[in-house]
Amino acid sequence: MNTTATFNAPLSWLNRHLKGDPILWGIVLVLSILSLFVVYSATGTLAFKKMSGNTEYFLMKHGFLILVGLFFMWAAHRIDYKYYSKLSLLALCVSVPLLLFTWKFGSNINEASRWITIPLINQTFQPSDLAKLALISHLARMLSKRQHHITDNWQTLIPICLWCGGISGLIMLTNFSTGFLLFATCGLLMFIGRVPMKFLMMLVLIGTICASMALFFGQRSGTAISRIEQFMDPKEVGYQEEQAYIAIATGEVFGKGPGNSDQRYFLPSPFSDFIYAIILEEYGFIGGLLVVFLYLAFLYRGLVTVSKSLGAFGGLLSAGLCFSLVLQAMVNMGVAVGLGPVTGQPLPLLSMGGTSLIFTGISIGIILSVSRSYVEDKQKQTIAPPPVNIPANA
Repeated sequence: MNTTATFNAPLSWLNRHLKGDPILWGIVLVLSILSLFVVYSATGTLAFKKMSGNTEYFLMKHGFLILVGLFFMWAAHRIDYKYYSKLSLLALCVSVPLLLFTWKFGSNINEASRWITIPLINQTFQPSDLAKLALISHLARMLSKRQHHITDNWQTLIPICLWCGGISGLIMLTNFSTGFLLFATCGLLMFIGRVPMKFLMMLVLIGTICASMALFFGQRSGTAISRIEQFMDPKEVGYQEEQAYIAIATGEVFGKGPGNSDQRYFLPSPFSDFIYAIILEEYGFIGGLLVVFLYLAFLYRGLVTVSKSLGAFGGLLSAGLCFSLVLQAMVNMGVAVGLGPVTGQPLPLLSMGGTSLIFTGISIGIILSVSRSYVEDKQKQTIAPPPVNIPANA
């Protein structure tokens, strides 16, 4: 039996079907597997309350959604990333009425109306996920097409500022932290896109106006303000933060072990907003540090993709999506350890979620599509035969 051929067969299949940066693929798979363990442990209490003790229900549901997200990631990475430039404006135009509908008629879950319930399948959907992906793609498109007249107010900066401020403001009406993070990502992307500092200040001014209007007309402006005030007060510690601190302190260096969390019985949303506290409790400081390392490695590989991209659009698109995911992860982990006010941001690829896992998969798939184009171009250059010099007198 030829063991070499048996070993090479799966590698050959992977090389044919999984294109792009292999390290990025590995990071995503490791985080997905870890997510199964942590979500299964964190949803134990929820399963007993809602599913009559069927603790496997949420594990099976979450595992299915992870597989769906991975499928969408694979499908997105097979599509040439340049096609996303053409779809971005259409997706933005669809996002605007969806965000307005959510603001007025969204499904109320956990005292927040950020979702639209899809009929028939009874699955919730956050329009902000679509809006984030569409805005970053369209912003990358506008910046890449207008690199030669980037300081032109009317052709470049006014449309950019209106889209960034408008979409972020609409998201802030129902989810202030998500809108704020998206606006910060857009600012970073514009900085990378060589937008002069004076125009970035103009963007900040527009963002401040949109945020103020969102706080005035938004659904949970009082909650957002109270959380910021509570965080700024050193003498006051909220219930959620207190339970998270207990989880972190009792986890110590090596943790209590998988499935041995005690604070999952007391923490609100231990499988979503505060899942990092459960990781620190069960896997300790070592496990928490590993998770931070994985996200930093993801950021590094994303920036490698940016540096090697074949065009401005691919680099800006990859940078924007990478910053969006990692910034959200850092905010989630920062909240768990007390470095920021409570925001309600899930931890990408680790928290239990619904359609958010699908849009996360699509975002990573687009990053892999950009890296795939570079790898395939390099392979073509390697395979191409050297040019033949024909003598002039031949």
